[in-house]
Amino acid sequence: MVNFDKFDRKILQHLQDDASLSNAELAERVDLSPNACWRRVKRLDENHVIRKRVALLSETALNLGVTVFVSVKTSQHNEAWLADFALGVKALPEVVEFYRMSGEIDYLLKIVVRDIGDYDRVYKKLIAVAPLHDVSSSFAMERIKSSTALPLHHLT
Repeated sequence: MVNFDKFDRKILQHLQDDASLSNAELAERVDLSPNACWRRVKRLDENHVIRKRVALLSETALNLGVTVFVSVKTSQHNEAWLADFALGVKALPEVVEFYRMSGEIDYLLKIVVRDIGDYDRVYKKLIAVAPLHDVSSSFAMERIKSSTALPLHHLT
């Protein structure tokens, strides 16, 4: 567990907004010296608070206009089945998020594809991964909010 202060919170917020900031730019924005800022970022990296720095790509520019949320139910609840299913799902690059759920649905997948035909191709690969009891697909009509930034207001 890392103890956070207002500088850590500011650093994390700015990095979530733009991870390409240089250390000098980041230090200026959070009102620290470049050395102090670098040490804090290094500590956040070493404590795995910062998992990864990535470029977020435009689905539109890449012609990936369809987002599908896929609910999966299974009648098999054992580790061997889950290992096979997880390995197969992780191998599908179109699956951008994959969760094991509580409640009525066992697994929830977020899939990004070009169009309905492209989704059908992915669907056929998905159902071949492991025996499934039920697969239900919901197509997103409009993205109202999408963020990769985690809430930080609870940090001191």
